[in-house]
Amino acid sequence: MPPPDTALSVRSLSDGGLDETLIDQSTRLLGDLITRGAALGWLTPPPRAEVAALLSRIATADEGDAALLVARHEGHLAGFGYWERYARPTIARHADLTLLAVGDTWQGAGVGRRLCGELVATARRAGVEKLTVDFRDDNVRAQSLYESVGFRRYGVLGDFIVAGGRRFDKMMYVLDLR
Repeated sequence: MPPPDTALSVRSLSDGGLDETLIDQSTRLLGDLITRGAALGWLTPPPRAEVAALLSRIATADEGDAALLVARHEGHLAGFGYWERYARPTIARHADLTLLAVGDTWQGAGVGRRLCGELVATARRAGVEKLTVDFRDDNVRAQSLYESVGFRRYGVLGDFIVAGGRRFDKMMYVLDLR
């Protein structure tokens, strides 16, 4: 495992930094994690075109409506994550931390904590009042990370997620940024 935070850079991609290499690296990172059973919202690794469209949509969103952050070490992708505002006008003050993915090599090295902290900071600067996140009940690492940053559980949807013939509870957490 690489030393925590050593030469690790975290930056926003709202400045047009999305390129073909990053799309390829993100597609590989997601594919590797999902193949190993990570609960990231896909049952099978998403195709490159889907990852490219997703990252492009978030990176080109209006300022304050979304944030895409990437963590790199010596040009290699260590992890990435994003949040996005809810679209409906009645709840547009709030956002969802939709994805936080850290490569296997970087698991346990503080990359997820750093990305999460910076995603929370960008949401706060954007005026987000409540930041939500959800995850499967068997993802104890996610639960530990989010609780350590201040997220609190506000609900559980029992047997909501089906993956690999099994059912999982959907854990719903919120962080009040006011």
